Amino acid sequence: MYKNYLFDLYGTLVDIHTNEEKKSLWRRMAELYGFMGASYKPKELHKAYIAEVEAEKASVKALHPKYKHIDIQLEKIFDKLLTNKGVDSNMDFALNAAKSFRVMSTKYIKLYDGALDLIQSLKKAGKKVYLLTNAQRCFTEPELKYLGIDQLFDGIVISSDEETCKPDSAFYQIILDRYNLKTMETIMIGNDFITDIKGSRDSGIDSMYIHSNLSPDIDGHLLSTYKVMSGDIKKVKKKLIKD
Repeated sequence: MYKNYLFDLYGTLVDIHTNEEKKSLWRRMAELYGFMGASYKPKELHKAYIAEVEAEKASVKALHPKYKHIDIQLEKIFDKLLTNKGVDSNMDFALNAAKSFRVMSTKYIKLYDGALDLIQSLKKAGKKVYLLTNAQRCFTEPELKYLGIDQLFDGIVISSDEETCKPDSAFYQIILDRYNLKTMETIMIGNDFITDIKGSRDSGIDSMYIHSNLSPDIDGHLLSTYKVMSGDIKKVKKKLIKD
């Protein structure tokens, strides 16, 4: 019987579609930077963004050589795009720019049918529910509020905060240590056969795989303890509450 339920977010509880390549996004972002005195052409800004992301990844990797998988904080990138044009660092602007970027690049975001009921049912049954997500806090925190689920978790661990991510066992160990969770009492629920399933298995944690519209193609053997290939969260609920 599990006491602790670790959930992935995007593709597991939340259905989302984004497009960070569309020209209109970079045109509007260039306008936003222009308001701050940082003049960019849309293509120039897009290229600079990609270059700064890669540079930051290399920097974080050098700081954490033991991490096999790293993550970065994108607000640092949005601030760097200011200072590269001779404008003073402004983290308030950078955070707002990150949020604007997310809103303008998102076509839709919504909870999967049954996701809210699943979380509430687990909590009603006396279980602890946690969020373990590869994500940017500057994106995810407001999205959790928008979706009305920000207060439902007993703990939240976001990869950008930790500078490591799933499937790295170091990331799983962070949530285990932070909330004093025992592996034998814990299960990971996610839609990615590598980050959620192989990652949790490598960390000694049981798992449930949910095949959703955002799941990558499975290449090789699926290592999950349980699986719901239809993506039906009502079936997930029956398995989790039963087990």
